[in-house]
Amino acid sequence: MIVGGWLPARVAEILPSTEHARILRLTVPDWPGNRPGQHLDIRLTAEDGYQAERSYSIASSGAGTTVELGVDLVPDGEVSPYLTQDMRVGDTLEVKGPLGGYFVWDADDPAPVQLVAGGSGIVPLIAIARARAALVSGAPMRLLYSVRSPADAMFRDEVDRLGTGVLDVTWAYTRSAPPGWAGHVGRLTPGSVAQAVWPPESDALAFVCGPTGFVENAADLLVRSGYDPARVRTERFGGLS
Repeated sequence: MIVGGWLPARVAEILPSTEHARILRLTVPDWPGNRPGQHLDIRLTAEDGYQAERSYSIASSGAGTTVELGVDLVPDGEVSPYLTQDMRVGDTLEVKGPLGGYFVWDADDPAPVQLVAGGSGIVPLIAIARARAALVSGAPMRLLYSVRSPADAMFRDEVDRLGTGVLDVTWAYTRSAPPGWAGHVGRLTPGSVAQAVWPPESDALAFVCGPTGFVENAADLLVRSGYDPARVRTERFGGLS
């Protein structure tokens, strides 16, 4: 479902996620609802009329007029510094969406689901995990979540809660790990991926989201391990935010 025009939105709630990331909950009266994994466009308009637009993944799904976003700071970005540092409850902006029909999960699909997130790439995947948690039964899911350090994990508390029943969660740390960590620290490797994901013979549907370099590496490791490329869906983002 995609709407064609811009919709007025108001910031209803702002929650800290990490030192450099925020959770934004927007009230969008005309929001038509969205599927887990979709995204939207945001448009900000300055007092002098200058406008800036960026795309952001949606952390929520389903019907309703509340839309949740997770925004990580890109220091040299044009939009994310405002969203993560300056925006306040009650501020207004415009959104267009929902957008995208490829990187979405269908709850009627019984195939196992493998989620692979790098940094803020967790945002659309948390929407998928939440949608699964809302069901009495459904496809089994695993999450491989790669972050620089424990403090850089968005939605960490929720991921841990979901990991007690809905998700089989594996953490990966690229720079520093928590005390007592005995696992690998660094980029994903064929071995670390093989230990964390569904085996290729499961015919799992994989969703991989994160920075471009991470997504290319993770998707390549899945395919090299035996995953059918047609079963690996990717969504990536660069540094312009």
